[in-house]
Amino acid sequence: MQIELILLVLSTLFFASILAGKAGSRFGVPALLLFLGVGMLFGSDGLGIHFDNIKVAQMVGTVALSAILFSGGLDTKVADIKPVLGPGVMLATVGVLLTAVVTGVVLYFLVDHRLGVSLMGCLLLAATMSSTDSASVFSILRGRGLNLKHNLRPTLELESGANDPMAYVLVLTFISLVQQGGSPQWGSAIAMLVVQLAVGAVAGWAFGRAIVWIVNRINIDNVALYPILILAGSFFVFAATFYIKGNSYLAVYIAGLVVGNSKFVHRRSTRNFFDGITWLAQLSMFLTLGLLVNPSELKEVLVPGLVISFVMIFVSRPLSVFVSLAPFRRYTLRDRLFVSWVGLRGAVPIIFAITCRAAGLPHGDAMFNIVFLCTLVSLVVQGTSLPLMARWLDVSEPPEKSIRTASADFDIDFPEEIKSSASEIEITEPMLADGSHLMDLRLPEKTLAIMVKCGESYFVPTGRTVLHAGDRLMLLSDNQQGLDDTLQRLGISDDEAPDTTPKRKWYNVFFDDVD
Repeated sequence: MQIELILLVLSTLFFASILAGKAGSRFGVPALLLFLGVGMLFGSDGLGIHFDNIKVAQMVGTVALSAILFSGGLDTKVADIKPVLGPGVMLATVGVLLTAVVTGVVLYFLVDHRLGVSLMGCLLLAATMSSTDSASVFSILRGRGLNLKHNLRPTLELESGANDPMAYVLVLTFISLVQQGGSPQWGSAIAMLVVQLAVGAVAGWAFGRAIVWIVNRINIDNVALYPILILAGSFFVFAATFYIKGNSYLAVYIAGLVVGNSKFVHRRSTRNFFDGITWLAQLSMFLTLGLLVNPSELKEVLVPGLVISFVMIFVSRPLSVFVSLAPFRRYTLRDRLFVSWVGLRGAVPIIFAITCRAAGLPHGDAMFNIVFLCTLVSLVVQGTSLPLMARWLDVSEPPEKSIRTASADFDIDFPEEIKSSASEIEITEPMLADGSHLMDLRLPEKTLAIMVKCGESYFVPTGRTVLHAGDRLMLLSDNQQGLDDTLQRLGISDDEAPDTTPKRKWYNVFFDDVD
């Protein structure tokens, strides 16, 4: 295939995916589900793009996942996850193990044993889907802007970022057992798990500190190379940890945590760079996986796929969550039910299924199709209903006013260490009723007007600056309350914004006595 044709096809796929994601966001459809759908639409059963290279798909998925995990750690504040470290670790270890065991055992009693499917084969299939997918969780929780109570969001993000190592070890263990056909060596499996987690955690912390040290001390004339240097460092962490027998998934996530919670130069541009890289990785990964599957083959596994999806959504996931969170009394029944519902499957299970397929295991093709179908069901049923479920269980609250309001006109950001609140407002005629000078706005103490946009011109104002209707003004206050007072004095109140407060529903009364 000519390179021009490859570029034409890839650009068309990306363009179609972005348009589909934009259209789907209006209806609450996860963008990742639409990326998969575009891949399937353009695949061999759709518009005829034939792609069946397992090794290329596995490589694309692994590279993309390492970037997604690093970016997820980069955007996670240690202060947010400290209070939920215990619950997150329990969900990422005990929860994954229980999900795999319960699902595998139930599946074993449901399958027709004349097909030659062993208990280890059922456990392997369950293990591939035992972890929640970081790409799906990060994308849906952050993309929807869900403001969850009781530290639920950092709990779920920590679980999704840290549970892949446990699932990966389980998959490797069961692959070995299926291939050997012998009795389980649980002692060596547990030892391998402990070693991989320990080495991965230490390597992630050490490499993360090394990345920060290098970035802060190296002097590069072209500042655009700093984010690329950190990206190269994340790939180095993933690969180097593999060669020292650690868990690469855990290492790259912890390295992202270390870098994201450290002071380093060009931090803002790096975060913006990784936002774009994350979406590029998600697009590439889900499009590739969508191209790899043949939708016509999914009908052959429709019944078992739906049965397994039902078992995981309504049996094994809730059971694993309730057992894992049992020692933590601060989580209410509503919290546990919501965490149970956020058992999102995505690219990681499919990548694990590709690993099984590449290993030449019996029923490998059927296993891949089942995992793919279960992922589709999870994204459709759970992914699209997260905001509704959060309101139904009353675990969400109105979004807090950001102390650093995003601005389309003033591309200004402040370090997190500066406790200042910024906002951009548009000057209207009523605001100029007492005079057109900036001093006539009667801004409260400790509030500064730091920038004015008049037409296409930007300038720093003084008290005698003349303002006009339509001008945009950047305000800076040393606390949120001061900024709120400023907006109220200027006639900008919360009443002008749509009411996003969750309404109390009649079915909430059933939970009143169980919290």
